[in-house]
Amino acid sequence: MSFVFFINGLVMVFFAALMGVVALLFPDTSKMFGEAALLTGFMGGTLAMASSPRTEGLRPLHTFLLTSSVWMVAALCGALPLYAYDLSLADAFFEAMSGITTTGSTVMSGLDETPRGIILWRAMLQAVGGVGFIVTGIALLPILKVGGMQLFRSESSETGERELRNATMFASATLQIYFALIVICGLLYFVGGMSPFDAVTHAMTTLSTGGYSGYDASFGHFDSAFLQWTCTLFMLFGALPFSWYIRGLRHGRWKSEQVTAMLVSLAVSIGALSLWLMITRGEGLFDALRLVAFNVISVVTTTGYATTDYTLWGPFAVVAFFVLTAAGGATGSTAGGAKAMRWLVAFRALKAQIRQSYAPHRVTFVKYEDRPVAPDALSGVIAFFVLYAATFGVMASLLSFFGLDMSTATSGALTALANVGPGVGDIIGPAGNFATLNTPSKLVLTFGMYLGRLEMATVYALFAPLFWRELMTAR
Repeated sequence: MSFVFFINGLVMVFFAALMGVVALLFPDTSKMFGEAALLTGFMGGTLAMASSPRTEGLRPLHTFLLTSSVWMVAALCGALPLYAYDLSLADAFFEAMSGITTTGSTVMSGLDETPRGIILWRAMLQAVGGVGFIVTGIALLPILKVGGMQLFRSESSETGERELRNATMFASATLQIYFALIVICGLLYFVGGMSPFDAVTHAMTTLSTGGYSGYDASFGHFDSAFLQWTCTLFMLFGALPFSWYIRGLRHGRWKSEQVTAMLVSLAVSIGALSLWLMITRGEGLFDALRLVAFNVISVVTTTGYATTDYTLWGPFAVVAFFVLTAAGGATGSTAGGAKAMRWLVAFRALKAQIRQSYAPHRVTFVKYEDRPVAPDALSGVIAFFVLYAATFGVMASLLSFFGLDMSTATSGALTALANVGPGVGDIIGPAGNFATLNTPSKLVLTFGMYLGRLEMATVYALFAPLFWRELMTAR
């Protein structure tokens, strides 16, 4: 247990250092960031020094607690400068949780005039949250067998690469690729006409698939086909597995069933909606492809950028984007959502079940990456979708109870749980934000973002009395 406190203390010290950087860069917000840095650094340093860095006796039970607590502590630290700025406590917590979980939902308006220190801080939260989830999703969740995440091991274990088995080497390789992509994206943004500040902040929120922008019009502020296509490409890069990059770049092995499934589904969705836009709104082929590709990839990768209000494209488009909200990127990426791997396994399990119904004596296997899926992994995937549906239903009901209309409640619940950002409807659609929602609704959505980022079971385990009894006996 002491190790859990030690890591949380280090996280607080790390965020204090980030606040210090912002305070040094922008004098107009230096007081609020400096005070927040001193408070956070003192508390984190004290906690770390009073705890032990030793990992002896650390069990998976402790990893549940570590994973859940680190993300909550990160959100609380991220909220401090926002609260000191001018947001209420609930709004600051919402904004910080949205940032660190790379959801991208915002309660802030007037972003065009917001101090650049605050804009940079929001981008930094998403950059840290994006790389943090890559490590969490590959190094921790498979160990905890959350939602069938152990399936992801099959993609790396088949090649036996040392860097995918060694946590330090994997983290190093991931950071190198992640920040290299951010640098390349930022340079292209700068070449395309963005200011250096806009290029840096938008590159961070693009690769993290977070979607925070420094403008109320989101990425639509930049009326440039080059910038929009660049963003489309790098949103996709952020939603692909980083272990896939490592394996491909170092060993030339690019085969991945979930990557193929994700790209094919994106191509079909973009093609169908582009055709719809050409027929119903008379858009030209290239304009339709650009508009649809940007917004579809933004939603599927859970980035949440918008260049236009796609809810005005007609009922087919509204339903399509609502469904795409639940899709998600690839496992082992910065993206949220249910993930392509799980959808692929779930469809294959459904196919096997239907086949078993008319051929009961036939032996059927559900395979992933040419290997039979272990029963515990398959049950984990099924449990994930059951939890996902149940959590969505409870959240939507609570939001309706707190006074939200049906479209806002349902899309708000789904966009929070999938870590997407915008919902549908007039209030929280791509042309709106979450500022006008009441405080109870914001708190429900904040917890939903937290649940979605940690794949639910990691957090739900903490509410089981048996978990705490087992944890106490493990000491």
